[in-house]
Order: sequence, then C-alpha cells, then structure tokens
Amino acid sequence: MTQLSGDERPDDRTAAPARLSGADRRRQLIGIGLRMLTKRPIHELVLDEVAAEAGISRGLLFHYFPTKSDYYAAVVRAAARRLVRATEPRADAPPGEQLVEVLDTFVAFLERRRDLYLALFRGASGGADYLVEIYDRTRDVFTERTITGLGPVEVTPELTLVVRGWFSFVEDVALTWAQDRPFPREDLLRLLADALPALLITAGHPEAARAATRPA
Repeated sequence: MTQLSGDERPDDRTAAPARLSGADRRRQLIGIGLRMLTKRPIHELVLDEVAAEAGISRGLLFHYFPTKSDYYAAVVRAAARRLVRATEPRADAPPGEQLVEVLDTFVAFLERRRDLYLALFRGASGGADYLVEIYDRTRDVFTERTITGLGPVEVTPELTLVVRGWFSFVEDVALTWAQDRPFPREDLLRLLADALPALLITAGHPEAARAATRPA
C-alpha cells in the first residue's frame, strides 16, 4: 500500500480540476486575451498560447469561439467596454464639468494604457471589419459624451461631425504626447480643450463654442 506523506491529503492525487461553466470559460479566455493584448496587437495573439494558458485544447477554444475572428472580436469588445467604463464622467456633474471630465479621463487612460490602446484600435486602420465596427462604436460614445457636456445645444449633423473630428485630434495628439510627455499635462489639456470651441465657431455653432470655452 502506498504511504502518504505527512502533508498530503488522501484526495490530493485524485482531485480533478474545477470544471468551468460555458460562460466562465468564455470569460477566462477573454481575460487571457486581454492580458496578452498589453504586450502585442490583437492580430498577433496566438490561439494555441491562449488555449494552453487556459489548460484546454485549441479545438475546445473553438467550441466557445467558432473562428479566430470571433475570439479577437470578443477580446476587443471587452477591452473597449473597459475603456468606456474607465472614462465615464459623473452623471450628476454639470455639463461644463462633464466636458472637462470627458477630456481628462480619456487622456488619463492613454497615459496609463497607451500601448494597450494602440494594440486595440490602431489595428482598425488595417480594415478588419470587426475592429472598424468596435472602434466606430467607441468613438460614438465619446462623441455623445462630448455633446452632452456642451449642455443644451442644437445637435446637427455638422455639430456631430465636428465633435467627432475633434476627438480624432484629441486621440492623435494625446497618444503622441504620452509617448515621451514633452510638456506638462495641464498644457496638453489646455491645448486640446481650446481646439474644440475654435472648430465649433468655424462650423457655425457659436452657442456650442461658448459652452465649450474654458473659464479664463
């Protein structure tokens, strides 16, 4: 009869790994993808590595995500949801303060997660349909938040287009700044904030421009 060591319980040798539900397994696999995404772009995630870390076969991974694109899309959607949650302004803040918070929280996210953001969304320029769709939906959220932060203004197609374009400017400038931070953060926020009313005036929306103007 085999003797057990003093610190070994009788069930140590026979206990099977905990079986995850389908929903929990999907969450586990997406979580692994999110961790890997901090080190490489989405299209460079290797599914064999994901499956190995989860302790399952590649074939079983495809039981939960029928194609590689389905898995990639699930990971990017999860990351986009995190971005949206992390940058949400206070719902009870006055419109002017919401506008400040939209900008401040977005820049703060890029400061902390620049590489992740690049891995996520710069791939959209490659034309993958799921990336373009998720990127566009995320940009829609920030556009809507910015317009809400302007307060009670007439929302026209021109206004929406200008705000969306401004956020593209914010994204590009903030990502470049976050690489080596060549000047103070407050100067960056002032530069980005001051660009919005100038664009709104050019587009013929003086009321919205006044709402977007920072106090002196």
